[in-house]
Amino acid sequence: MPRPEVLERIKTAESEADEAVAEAEREREERLAEARERAEEIREQAEQRANDRAEERLSEARTEIEAERESILADGRAEREALEARAEGNVEEVVAFVVARFEEEVHAQT
Repeated sequence: MPRPEVLERIKTAESEADEAVAEAEREREERLAEARERAEEIREQAEQRANDRAEERLSEARTEIEAERESILADGRAEREALEARAEGNVEEVVAFVVARFEEEVHAQT
């Protein structure tokens, strides 16, 4: 094979190799971009799931707190009613006691 023909084939092979390398580099960049995009999608989905779960837990906590609050209020109302009932039951005794003390004081002064 003549020398110019060999040189031409070498140049053609080098050019083809350069094109193959450039194509491989473009494919690599595309794949990296796709992988980054997919990673960002996965991160956003995970973040959304975490936010959803946090909101769900917060809602559950609010429900529990409200239930506990209502229980405490109910206990307080029941205790207040019991105290009022006891106080009303003692009114007559207290009035009788005060009247008796008053009468004693009045008799003591006369």
